[in-house]
Amino acid sequence: MARAKYKTLTEQMFYILICLKTECCGIDIMEMVAEMTDGRVVLGPGTLYTLLGDFMKQGFIKETAVEGRKRSYVLTDSGRDVLKEEYERLKAQVVDYERNMP
Repeated sequence: MARAKYKTLTEQMFYILICLKTECCGIDIMEMVAEMTDGRVVLGPGTLYTLLGDFMKQGFIKETAVEGRKRSYVLTDSGRDVLKEEYERLKAQVVDYERNMP
């Protein structure tokens, strides 16, 4: 069964939204994700900018500044809600694992 878009987030989606708790641009996001995951999650520009466009269309983020080709974004209340729902879902998975694995 296919995953409903935005019902659950990919790792890349999750970390992009975390980064956008404060205003930042694409390069900042790529660096922050690599740093916060110790290089485990790497974002290429194609993935990043596709997701940023999708997030804007969904109203999860908004564009805050444009300087030449550099664009900055920040999380909206709707984006915070989606991020919080994913966080709660992931916590429930950890509880299930701890309860069911020796």
